Amino acid sequence: MTASPQAPAAPIAPGRSLHRFANPGRFLRATDRVMPWLWAAALLVLGIGLAWALLFSPPDWQQGETVRIMYVHVPMAWLAMGGYAGLAIASVLSLVWRHPLADLAARELSPVGAAITALCLATGSLWGKPMWGTWWVWDARLTSVLVLFFLWLGHAALVRAFEEPERGARAGAILALIGVVNLPIIKFSVDWWNTLHQPASVARLGSPGLHVDMLYPLLTCASGFALLFAALVLARVRSAVMERRIRGLELASARRHEQGRFSEGAITS
Repeated sequence: MTASPQAPAAPIAPGRSLHRFANPGRFLRATDRVMPWLWAAALLVLGIGLAWALLFSPPDWQQGETVRIMYVHVPMAWLAMGGYAGLAIASVLSLVWRHPLADLAARELSPVGAAITALCLATGSLWGKPMWGTWWVWDARLTSVLVLFFLWLGHAALVRAFEEPERGARAGAILALIGVVNLPIIKFSVDWWNTLHQPASVARLGSPGLHVDMLYPLLTCASGFALLFAALVLARVRSAVMERRIRGLELASARRHEQGRFSEGAITS
């Protein structure tokens, strides 16, 4: 007797699949296994990269030892832009699919992104003083990065400005998507306008403008900072998820207690 063929499984809608992988309990269990390895990898790669960059990479023929600021400034600039792109993706997931963790991810990403962008601006000023003779110029690249910093701060403030977290998340998502327009301006400002800021030296067509003795430690530092960025954001999201679950349990307990008091009052009356 032959077994009847099984009906093909119904395809999972993209939104349902995203929600399945965004279950808070599953997220906590998965990240609980990942976090120790992520922290270890971040510290190891960043330690190697900084030692390589600050101690063993050669000075620049023109900038001298000042070029070592590059090993922090450039990764901060990449992370500021890449992190904002991640914020925009989380905003799309929040607005379109009502992703359960997208709001929390965006909420916890913006303070870290603002700190990264502030470091980018600070190290850029330190680098600009010996190179340009001033701490700051209203250069197209610098000004657009400053706008990015204000976008990070605006998002962080806006999502916390409402008593209802959902309203703050929606408003923050809209702001984040509007701010995406600034990313190509930052990227191509040195090509569109005559600026003091140098053009791309690494991510450009053809061969990079950096010698491998500088390029490799720069990429190692960038990888270490990226791992550290991911670890910080994941740790903040984990804390936010656990805090929300605790608040939910406390609210449910208070409701049960209130219902118990109401039932006792009804019986005695």
